[in-house]
Amino acid sequence: MAASLAFASVQADELPLIDVGVLRHGSPAEIRRVAERIGAAARDIGFFRVRNHGVDPELILSTYRAAEEFFSRPEEQKLRLYIGHSPNHRGYVPFSERGDYADEVHRNYEAFDLGLDLPRDDPDFLAGNLVLGPNVWPEIAGFRTTVSHYYAKVADLGQLICSALELFLGLPKGAITGNMTKPVSQLRLLHYVRPDVTTDHGSVNMGAHTDYECLTLLHTRNEGLQVLAQDNRWIDVPVDHGVYVVNIGDMLEAWTNGILRSTPHRVVNRSRERFSIPYFVAANHDTVIQPFPQLVQDGNCAKYEPFQAGAHLERMLLRDFPYLRHRQRLGAAGGLEAARMSYANPFETRIQRSTV
Repeated sequence: MAASLAFASVQADELPLIDVGVLRHGSPAEIRRVAERIGAAARDIGFFRVRNHGVDPELILSTYRAAEEFFSRPEEQKLRLYIGHSPNHRGYVPFSERGDYADEVHRNYEAFDLGLDLPRDDPDFLAGNLVLGPNVWPEIAGFRTTVSHYYAKVADLGQLICSALELFLGLPKGAITGNMTKPVSQLRLLHYVRPDVTTDHGSVNMGAHTDYECLTLLHTRNEGLQVLAQDNRWIDVPVDHGVYVVNIGDMLEAWTNGILRSTPHRVVNRSRERFSIPYFVAANHDTVIQPFPQLVQDGNCAKYEPFQAGAHLERMLLRDFPYLRHRQRLGAAGGLEAARMSYANPFETRIQRSTV
């Protein structure tokens, strides 16, 4: 199977909308048919949308309300949970925690970052793993219960889509999902604002990037997400509150030897206020990501050098978070052996060729 890039003519309203409900209860033939649609979109575009996803709309709404309640708190309250106070990258990301993106001209967003909520006696956490361990939680009634429930439901959806991709790729069941038993998957509650002084509604608020994990499940209520088409134009992704936007990340591009493509995207300023909730489906920390042997055939060679899933994520987090770079300079960033390398992401080379 070879990668196919049929993205040059795609328009925003052509992003595939796929009903994934049958993946849970359909016949083998129905499941294969939907898996083929998912796989084709992941291969040809790198972005698609899914409906009948199984995440209760009321749960999604409650999660937005929890985010709104937290971000409405005074800054000094939010900073009590500053992510830089956490040993395992959990908590509040203030507006000032700016990543290294040249195109973030009017960056103005804050976030609350969570992951798989592990106990404090977890051996990886005790060993100083940067991205595994317990979450931190604000003292807001219902916040922990709601967000934890949401995390579990969207994680289940991520596994479902990865299972469909296994089928599409002709891989053994569990080839991907079997490496997601203790994943470094992250959930972000994001809050974008547009200051009064900002008059350019097209200014970039989150810089162009690929996602570092296997795939991303994004729910958003506002426009602003743009995808880099194969002809290097930025195209808008339509907003539909009943769907998730799904995109392929770096780990799956490498795992599939480029059959699936990690597609660059960005967020532009178009709303006075914007909320979104991305969940990043990842492999286990120590999983070695290298092309599956079944996908390196017919005279093809492996196009990607092996890398550890957790090390790639940690290196990219160093680019995105000044507090981690500061911690590294102080020699206190335990477990960041890959951080000594360049922060450049080899999966993002197309961004330099993009047009407005």
